[in-house]
Amino acid sequence: MHEQLQGIVDGVRLTPSQRRIAQCLFEHAAAVPYMSAAEVAALASVSQPSVTRFAMALGFDGYPALRRALRSPGAGEPPQPAEPIGDDLRRNDLQHAIHGEIDNLHRLANRLADGSSYREDIATAAGLLAASRPLPIVGLRAAAPLAAYFGYFAAKVLPEVRVLDHGGSLLADRLEQARGAGATAMLGVVLPRYPREAVAALRDARAAGLTVDLIAEDRSATSLVTSLVDHVIASRDSSGAAHE
Repeated sequence: MHEQLQGIVDGVRLTPSQRRIAQCLFEHAAAVPYMSAAEVAALASVSQPSVTRFAMALGFDGYPALRRALRSPGAGEPPQPAEPIGDDLRRNDLQHAIHGEIDNLHRLANRLADGSSYREDIATAAGLLAASRPLPIVGLRAAAPLAAYFGYFAAKVLPEVRVLDHGGSLLADRLEQARGAGATAMLGVVLPRYPREAVAALRDARAAGLTVDLIAEDRSATSLVTSLVDHVIASRDSSGAAHE
């Protein structure tokens, strides 16, 4: 096992955190082929995405591929990728888009570390939403499919979920009805460009006495609705989106 790992690591330039991961693998050589990325991250005191990046730096698609190689007798050489990882010049437009989303997920995972304020914000918002009976979910225009997606899975664990995906006066009535039925919180989903009717829906929810949790692409959306929202779950921190 030591020889296999040495053969994979030899000649690869590693960052300090990646060298720490490699050292951890050498120290736990017998157990590594059966450990998850999360377990390796905990042992090496790094984030789980760091373990994934370590495996990719060695030429693998991810940590599971590295683990499979270490389980295979004599498999000292990693598979050669079609293009070098990180070689932006050789990626086509579709690959750029996919790697961009991978980077976004890595950043999101890092923001969700134990003890982070972002993780605490999500836990607080989730508690308020889970306690609402029923739970209204508002998503208009481009946000409607996301609201429906969230509502589908929320309905598996909550007794009553109401997905509201049409604006106008009827939406205000339905929010009032939800409040009258016992709702205490509402989840709003807004995406660029942020439609006026979505802002109006948040205002109607507050007028009805509901706590408002908001899912937005970035925190710039809150400049439009700061006084209308109690908690914001933003997938990233900056955007140049405009308000319709």
